[in-house]
Amino acid sequence: MGVSMTTVRVLRGNGFDISHLLEEHLERLPDSKIIEKAKIEGRVIVTFDLDFGDLLALSKDSLPSVILIRLANETPRSVTPKVLSVLLNHKDDLSSGSIITLTENRIRVRKLPIF
Repeated sequence: MGVSMTTVRVLRGNGFDISHLLEEHLERLPDSKIIEKAKIEGRVIVTFDLDFGDLLALSKDSLPSVILIRLANETPRSVTPKVLSVLLNHKDDLSSGSIITLTENRIRVRKLPIF
């Protein structure tokens, strides 16, 4: 959600199977349905929207994982390398269920489910 198509193209170029809601004409899909879709398709949600972390924490589910981007600079030049780094370096966390928060100075991993 809110992630640039430039970032999507770079991630695809690095071998990731990325789907953007805009491409599927689903940009108005409610958050709960996005979570359901990601779970069914085995995807990780990459977003700027904090609601996804809250919804997953409240759900007590262990999947899907979410990468929450909390950067002051939200341009693809800033976002893309950080998201790529998380995808490459936190595969186990993402496959087992986590909320990963990206900030300027750190990466925070919270395992799901959160009780």
